[in-house]
Amino acid sequence: MPRSPLALTRARASVLAALTVSALVATGQPATAAPDRGAADPLNRAFDRAAQEYGVPRDLLAAVGYGESRLDGHAGQPSQANGYGVMHLASNPENRSLEKAAALTGEPADKLRRDTTANILGGAAVLRDHADRLGLDRAERSDVNAWYPAVARYSEAEGPAAALYADTVFTFLAEGLDATTPGGEKVRVPSRPVAPEKEEVPSAGIYAQSPDYPTARWVAAYSGNYVVGRKAAVDKVVIHTTQGSYAGSISWYQNPASKVSAHYTIRSSDGEVTQSVLEKDTAWHAGSVNSSSVGIEHEGYVDNPAWYTEAMYRSSAALTKHLAARYNIPKTRSHIIGHSEAPGATHTDPGPNWNWNHYMELIGGTPGTPGDGLTFPSYTLQQSGSTGPQVKAVQQLLNAQGYAAGTADGVFGPATKSATQAFQRARSLTADGAVGPKTWTALLSAGTTPALARGSSGDAVKRLQRALTAALGTTVNADGSFGPATETAVRNYQSSRGLGVDGKVGPATWGALQAGR
Repeated sequence: MPRSPLALTRARASVLAALTVSALVATGQPATAAPDRGAADPLNRAFDRAAQEYGVPRDLLAAVGYGESRLDGHAGQPSQANGYGVMHLASNPENRSLEKAAALTGEPADKLRRDTTANILGGAAVLRDHADRLGLDRAERSDVNAWYPAVARYSEAEGPAAALYADTVFTFLAEGLDATTPGGEKVRVPSRPVAPEKEEVPSAGIYAQSPDYPTARWVAAYSGNYVVGRKAAVDKVVIHTTQGSYAGSISWYQNPASKVSAHYTIRSSDGEVTQSVLEKDTAWHAGSVNSSSVGIEHEGYVDNPAWYTEAMYRSSAALTKHLAARYNIPKTRSHIIGHSEAPGATHTDPGPNWNWNHYMELIGGTPGTPGDGLTFPSYTLQQSGSTGPQVKAVQQLLNAQGYAAGTADGVFGPATKSATQAFQRARSLTADGAVGPKTWTALLSAGTTPALARGSSGDAVKRLQRALTAALGTTVNADGSFGPATETAVRNYQSSRGLGVDGKVGPATWGALQAGR
């Protein structure tokens, strides 16, 4: 609704407690002031055009895009919240900015996902729509500070999460940006004093303190996205990458449709920490190890190393050291693990750009590679009365697939046998409760079924390599890299099972493996 004249005369709040400014009014670059751009500056030209077309300050638009994506469109691939492009136009039950942008611009949704110029135009159109609904007139739209509530609404979050989002954007405006895009283009936003109008944003600038970690903020996740209490003692920390922005991810934990959460999230630019789930409770972040771990999300995308700043590393390391001391967690790579290293994981974060050696040095831990507990040179028969690490692997795999094998203690008891039988029945295997080659093959290959071929890498390749080891009875090195040896093993498996022999793993090969053939 339009703002009253009285609201316009109120004193403006500062952007953050740490950003105390004396100026009461600060103007951004007028939307119509577009500097000359060369053909080599497509992103700058897109921001200029969108600013002119929709009357949004160019620097504000660039700051929103930088906060959402570090100006990387990720080739049209979605974020965790199903958001796309530089401006993170989203399509999920709580945020329909992609559909709104399509309606406002007349551009098809697919183009808004993949074309950066269209995506920036779409983001500007959505921001302008929020400004219009707030009643900003032409004069007010020329004052960047008046856009604060529109930016908060762009997040599609509420309360503290919306304020976090808008505060981050205005911090970028206050401090300025000198960013380099993945394509090498320079995008600059000069610093300026800011005094945003926060009256329209409930809880703006007001954040509760973390109950568990005094230097962190507290913004609670939706109660249906985690479980109160734990079923196991905390013995590890899991490192994640958000595949989205800091405030956007915190908002995503509040979304009932997301079914995800993390205990902590860390901002890239300055290492700020927000807690969303109490440590005593089980956040939904890493499947099979949720109950025994604390999950730390790091703002960014796995394919862009620019997100992993020194401020983020140091802030995260301080938190992990704190957790290790509190829960007596060994500071080794078997207990400080990536999401991709959790048993049964189908994610690849934090990815190859995360510097594990540096991180382990910062926490005073032991560098090295983690033992995933699932990789063996051969897989032997496990049955009632068996004990040892392969039984533990069976239990971890069964639990990860939703079959209640009990605590992964390495003892093959009644619960493990019952879970094995349930799994075997679901795969049309002989339900004898013993884990032989067929059941091992089905267990080890369970999960997503992406197309794989020479050059592929990641957790799915590891699952393939382990499953081939069990199926063929010969060791296939489970290093997560699909090279010539893996291709040969795939061909041998396809030939021995009467499949088409092409050395590639598609639906037929995955289907055979997951059926235990």
